[in-house]
Amino acid sequence: MAPSARRWKFSRYTRYTTVVAVTATGLLALGLGAPGAAAAEEPRIDLRVLVVDNGDSPVEAITAELADTGIPYTTVDLNDTSRPTIDAAFLSDTVGGTPRARFQGVVLPNEAPFGAGSAEQTALEAYETTYGIPQVDAYTWAHPGVGLDYSSYSGTLDGQEAAVTDAGRQGYFGYLDGPLAFEDNSPSVQESYGFVAGPRTGFTSYVDAAVPGGTGRGSLVGEYAHDGRRELVVTFAYNAYQQQFRVLARGIVEWLTQGVHLGQSRNYFSVHVDDVFAPDSRWDAERNCTPGDFDCVGGDGEGTTPIRMTAADAVYAAEWQQSSGFTFDMVYNAGSGEEWKSENGGTDALTDQLLADKADYRWVNHTYTHQYLGCVQDTSTVPWSCARNTDGSTQYMSRADISTEIADNYNWGLTHGLSTERGELVTGEHSGLRTLPQQPDDNPNLAGALADNGIEWTASDNSREPDQRSAGSSILTVPRYPMNVYYNTGTAAEMADEYNWIYTSAADGGSGICENNPTSTCLDEPLDTATGYLSHIVPQEARTALGHAISGDPRPHYAHQSNLAEDRTLYPVLNQVLTDYRSLYADNTPLENPRQSEIGTELQRRAAWQTAVTNNTVTAYRVGTTITVTAPPGTQIPFTAPTGTTKQLLLGTTTFGTPYAGRQSAWTTPDLLQSGLTLNLP
Repeated sequence: MAPSARRWKFSRYTRYTTVVAVTATGLLALGLGAPGAAAAEEPRIDLRVLVVDNGDSPVEAITAELADTGIPYTTVDLNDTSRPTIDAAFLSDTVGGTPRARFQGVVLPNEAPFGAGSAEQTALEAYETTYGIPQVDAYTWAHPGVGLDYSSYSGTLDGQEAAVTDAGRQGYFGYLDGPLAFEDNSPSVQESYGFVAGPRTGFTSYVDAAVPGGTGRGSLVGEYAHDGRRELVVTFAYNAYQQQFRVLARGIVEWLTQGVHLGQSRNYFSVHVDDVFAPDSRWDAERNCTPGDFDCVGGDGEGTTPIRMTAADAVYAAEWQQSSGFTFDMVYNAGSGEEWKSENGGTDALTDQLLADKADYRWVNHTYTHQYLGCVQDTSTVPWSCARNTDGSTQYMSRADISTEIADNYNWGLTHGLSTERGELVTGEHSGLRTLPQQPDDNPNLAGALADNGIEWTASDNSREPDQRSAGSSILTVPRYPMNVYYNTGTAAEMADEYNWIYTSAADGGSGICENNPTSTCLDEPLDTATGYLSHIVPQEARTALGHAISGDPRPHYAHQSNLAEDRTLYPVLNQVLTDYRSLYADNTPLENPRQSEIGTELQRRAAWQTAVTNNTVTAYRVGTTITVTAPPGTQIPFTAPTGTTKQLLLGTTTFGTPYAGRQSAWTTPDLLQSGLTLNLP
């Protein structure tokens, strides 16, 4: 009996330009047949994907990519005994006398999940042949039935280097540039398994690798054209969180949809630098806490040296931005800077330098003196609690005091010519928003104060609240990823020492926090404080941040001004992220660097679009080279199409979208007096 593809389950921690030819039948079905073919002969192809799911991680990974991109899909669960039968009636019908294909692409767990020759498999193959519908085999083994020789190699792919072939670069994987290494995060865990094999007649490899322990190269991802059908054959196992899949996911989806689909996907990376102008407290390696914090016994911070950027640090920041092609969002506390100045001779070279280079940065209001804007904190106990009024109700900071903190900082920035947008805000410690367990609800005075100051987007902590939500009328949160580069450390040694305290077991001298937190993993042994930051923490944090970026997640990351001071610990992480990204992606797929208001708008549009798709209030289809989309009035529609696509106006046309990853994409709406969106493919 022939071997089957090895099935894998993973935890989250092991977390376009060329159209390929099809048969004459498929070409006619797509409206791409002989010149002069009548429009009536062209079927309608609905812009929706069929996903046949057996519960394995490769199908789940592709499904997640469809959802993240914004592509509608229908799932048939093979493990559900009441699932629909895959037959001609399920796959196609007629609308207004025009034949309709209900799905533009099909995702299967392997090449024949219903069984070769079965009624359902036969119906699906006939459908694909008739309408020219592509099929992705999410994961299968190498054998002649999928256009490959029997495996030259099968086994672990951890650490193996793959590459996009010339055919892949000329097609839907043309957004990639350099080699792609399979993750190898732990030498004791097998993270990837796959088959490397040579192609046979009809097979075109798009991603290949050298045969481990052998000679030549073999395919890992490629197209098998046969019997009037096209299959994208993937011969390695993966999950949605592994870097090799994240990098290749765009190409898989673009091939599946032939580069014409609802939704869009871009890669983002923005970094907020909090507490600019203000000093940050310093970690105490003896007490294993930060003096001045409520839970730090034995000192209130007096006598310790705070961490604050110097003028030289500001010069370096501006020069680094210029050389790296990356812009920081400087999240500033002007009042704290003024206090520091008055306590240090009345002059401040740092502020002078930052203001001299103010046009190099984006600026975000962080309140004037970084006060806590939630409940009044009772610090008589550890942990702290919310102070109570005499009637037992929670005592909150007032609307007027919150408003003053916001307005004074914004006005200072306005006076000094900073590019601060009035609608953006980051409160100190994300305060004012609910903080569990002490403050389960937002400060009831917060929404009014935000509205008083024209705030539209206020930052939240993604580790606490990953979803965007309302913080008041017309005010939405923008979740931010905290970076594992601590605010209370200025040197690499301090970083490693605090990291050891958090991620080392109590038996090894640490806090043991990692032992009691199900989302943490303890270190095998404490890091060397002289080398541990660069050797262990930087690669981990860079990999995490890069994972967010290549997942199309626009949420910003945040660090602190202390990380641009002294040892300048943030730069090694950022340099690694940018270097790794640019080694993987071609110039046509830049890492976008939006500011907070743009990120908030993107998240808001995605949520509205997902609601419309979930509620089945979106209709989208292709007839020949014409795309028609209808959605609820006012809904921004995301779409991706080939270069040269135009948008139909009431009179004439205009170029659709902006270029990214070899396609054109945009959020758009129907033109004036139009009930639906119409696009014309080239």
